[in-house]
Amino acid sequence: MSRIRFVLFSVLGVLMFAAPSFAQTAAEVAADNSFTVSKYAKLAAGFGFGIAAGLAALGQSRVAAAAAEGAARNPGASGRIQTLMILGLVFIETLVLFTLLVAFIFLRV
Repeated sequence: MSRIRFVLFSVLGVLMFAAPSFAQTAAEVAADNSFTVSKYAKLAAGFGFGIAAGLAALGQSRVAAAAAEGAARNPGASGRIQTLMILGLVFIETLVLFTLLVAFIFLRV
């Protein structure tokens, strides 16, 4: 067991000394880093907007279902329920539009 451990640590040591030979220069690192950050910012903005749009659709469907159920239970209050439903849908859609705005800001980076 001791011999296997010695060989394993010897190989690991040789590999650790070989790592600096593959290092990049500072200019290459800076150029590669800015490209990578830009690429991942666009990817994150797309995923964020997709999640926001999907959850907003779920929220809007729940608002519409609750409004329809409320109007069915109390037809006399359907006008007020419809007004509150439209106001709730506007707030949900506004959050999605703000998310779209933030996504466009990150896409311009």
